[in-house]
Amino acid sequence: MTEEHKQKLNHFFVDAKKYETAQTALTGAEIKAIAGVAANYQLFLEEEGDKPDKAIGDGEAVDLTERVKHFFAVPPATFGA
Repeated sequence: MTEEHKQKLNHFFVDAKKYETAQTALTGAEIKAIAGVAANYQLFLEEEGDKPDKAIGDGEAVDLTERVKHFFAVPPATFGA
C-alpha cells in the first residue's frame, strides 16, 4: 500500500456523533456542513477541565490534529417567543 492510501483520518464529534476527515483543520461552517447542522446554529468547542467552552465562528479554523475535539450545536436564541 502506498503512502497516499495510508492517509491519517482525524476524528471529531458533534453532539456526541463521531465524524472523520482527512483534513487537518476545518472551519466552523465546514464542521456544521459535515455534521448536517443548520447554518444558523452556533457551534461550540468543549474545552478540557474548567475552561469555558469556546464559540466557533463559521470562518474560524479549528486544528483537528492536537486532540479529539468535541463540539455541540446550539439553535439560535428565540427571545420573546
